[in-house]
Amino acid sequence: MAAKPFASSADLDDKNAILDVLADGVYALTAEGDPNIGAIEGQDFVVAFEATATPVAARAWLDKLREHTDKPVKYLVLSHYHAVRVLGASAFDAQVIVTHDNTRTLIAERGKQDWDSELARMPRLFAEPDSIPGLTWPDVTFDSSLTIELGGNRGELVLQYCGRGHTAGDIVAWLPQHKILFAGDLVEAQAALYTGDAFHTDWSTGTLDRVKALGAETLVGGRGAVSQGRDAVDAAIEQTRDFLLVMREEVGAVHARGGTIKEAFEATHCALAPKFGAWPIFEHCLPFDVSRLWDELDGIDWPRTWTAARDREVWDELQG
Repeated sequence: MAAKPFASSADLDDKNAILDVLADGVYALTAEGDPNIGAIEGQDFVVAFEATATPVAARAWLDKLREHTDKPVKYLVLSHYHAVRVLGASAFDAQVIVTHDNTRTLIAERGKQDWDSELARMPRLFAEPDSIPGLTWPDVTFDSSLTIELGGNRGELVLQYCGRGHTAGDIVAWLPQHKILFAGDLVEAQAALYTGDAFHTDWSTGTLDRVKALGAETLVGGRGAVSQGRDAVDAAIEQTRDFLLVMREEVGAVHARGGTIKEAFEATHCALAPKFGAWPIFEHCLPFDVSRLWDELDGIDWPRTWTAARDREVWDELQG
């Protein structure tokens, strides 16, 4: 059997990007399983949520947004530190870039390594990578929550830390007036999970419980279509939880009996593929997911840094 192409390196076809107007002045851009992006209008400014992988990619999103509003971007909110979410920040000319405290720590600790890693894993998302001026650094960080008053009758936008999950620093953006939630990669709607920097137990329990308790009626996950209606929102949250629980069960069983990480990968692939295997980035993510969970079971709490070299080693061992 021929080896599978590395990560998403063979995924070179353009995706159809759709801009949804979720409420007055609330926008989401989805693109067939590519990372989702959002924006919220204040009275005289815009809050952008996520920045794409490069300034060139970001400008394509901003061109679509400018068909609806010409207000300047005052705040750029980054849900976490991964390169495909943050390296396009310079295109927004934002006055203030906001992240969680832990995201700043992770950028300092491993931002450049993650940039190199993700560029090799997902080259299509990095439109003109030479346009990236450098790492993206936040101007403001917070620990628990931060509220942005939108002005006029637009209410407030609450940036909330729900606990360790996809990374140590994921935040969500919550519009209580509209019950709209931008969840970042803490929730995926019909897209596979990347858990290579995750905290599987925290994420699948308290963190998702806190996300669910917000009571969103519209949810923009990290990838996949917008979930509309409470039933669809809860289904996306529980699909995310189910993926994590199956991983914990399968990898945990192999680890407990003294098996190998290759056996754990094969058992997990077999258990997940019938439900999740056709969803975006499933084959790409799973080797890195299993490797991280195996580390956790070995007692490694803080995720090891992914480098381009380590990516290839893990891929060749588990998926090559």
